Amino acid sequence: MFNIKIISLSLFSLLAFGCAVGPKYVRPTAPVPKVYKEAGDWKKAQPQDTIIRGEWWKIFNDSRLDDLETQVNISNQNIAAAEAQYAQAYALVQSAKSSFFPTLGAGYSYTRSRTASGPSSAKTSSSNLLNADVSWELDLWGRIRRQVEANRASAQASAADLENARLSAQSQLAQDYFQLSSLDTQKKILEDTIGIFQKFLVLTKNRHASGVAAETDVIQAQTQLEGTQAQEIDIGVQRAQLEHAIALLIGKPASDFSIPSLTLPAGVPSVPAGLPSEILERRPDIASSERTVASANALIGVAESAYFPTLTLSASGDYQNSNLARIFSSPNPLWSVGPALAETIFDGGLRQAQTAQARAVYDQDVANYRQTVLTAFGQVEDNLAALRILEKEAQVQDSAVKDSLKAVALETDQYKAGTVSALDVITTQATALTDEKADVTILGERLNACVLLIQYLGGGWTASK
Repeated sequence: MFNIKIISLSLFSLLAFGCAVGPKYVRPTAPVPKVYKEAGDWKKAQPQDTIIRGEWWKIFNDSRLDDLETQVNISNQNIAAAEAQYAQAYALVQSAKSSFFPTLGAGYSYTRSRTASGPSSAKTSSSNLLNADVSWELDLWGRIRRQVEANRASAQASAADLENARLSAQSQLAQDYFQLSSLDTQKKILEDTIGIFQKFLVLTKNRHASGVAAETDVIQAQTQLEGTQAQEIDIGVQRAQLEHAIALLIGKPASDFSIPSLTLPAGVPSVPAGLPSEILERRPDIASSERTVASANALIGVAESAYFPTLTLSASGDYQNSNLARIFSSPNPLWSVGPALAETIFDGGLRQAQTAQARAVYDQDVANYRQTVLTAFGQVEDNLAALRILEKEAQVQDSAVKDSLKAVALETDQYKAGTVSALDVITTQATALTDEKADVTILGERLNACVLLIQYLGGGWTASK
């Protein structure tokens, strides 16, 4: 009894203090600037910062956009596929954890046989066999622990991939939505301009009928009107495609989905960029890349554990009797118990090659992680710069629109007075239309840059989730 206690105590000591081979994981270093170069005033905290940490799209105060974004979370099939992939990764963690426990098996067999040594000595017999066996591999060198560690890190990477898929779909929806709004706003401008051009055509026809204007004035006015009508019709193609893209993002057939005419918001909300170091925790793609590195690091330990022997405890027991009702009675039981130690003596360099491969995979994942971080900073800087520069461009363009509309009014009055030609008016009208469309395009680009900035800042997600 004393020996059994000593053996048990030794066994649990090995389990508790058994080493785990392989390098200890340390997050790889990556170049992180102290501030964003293009940040300027954008780095200052805003009251809407709490919104960006959650349902970030609500910063735009658009109830229809809010409703569509909610449907993305529920019905988008790419997100559903990413959720299923995460479920697979989580199941692999549970699978690896099962190796910590012994394996228990049981079986039953029945045989009936006939033997004979001569014509008169035939004998028929029956046999019932009930057996059970237990096998347990002790994790002395941490192979199982490293495998669990690797699978857990992979599951965490998969969870981050899920959030990255969700964020990408949400961002794409917002971009499509604002592009659709931009098209609808341009369509409204074209419709209003068509009304103006129709009135000018009537004016030129009346002046031609009165003999104070040439027929070319009528032709030029007619040409401009028809060209503008063609532009208004052409917008329908792009609008239909964007509407179909939004339907795809929310998991609905394009044939069953439509969006009424939209209007661009008056301005662009401010987005606090925060500190560059925060991006390592706020972007799911960075978190996924870092967790992939952690998984690769653990797999080095799995590969290195193959150099050490495996210790397996096994036990088996059998009951055999011709009478099933008395199978558990003595002297029927048979049993065996004992440890087994196994070590590979020669494998032709297999373990060395597998360890080298695991280390190379780790090095590759570290490089990918650092590249992901560098790309992230570049994307944030791009959109900070876009917002800053486009804001200045919008101010200039707004002034250009006001001036061009004023010029149209003046040119029209002068044409009525006969001091300028119809071509002068038409040229001024075309310039005004171009300026108005450019103004809408710039606002759409600013909203798009705002959405992208939120996406590249992580969209409110954090690695702690």
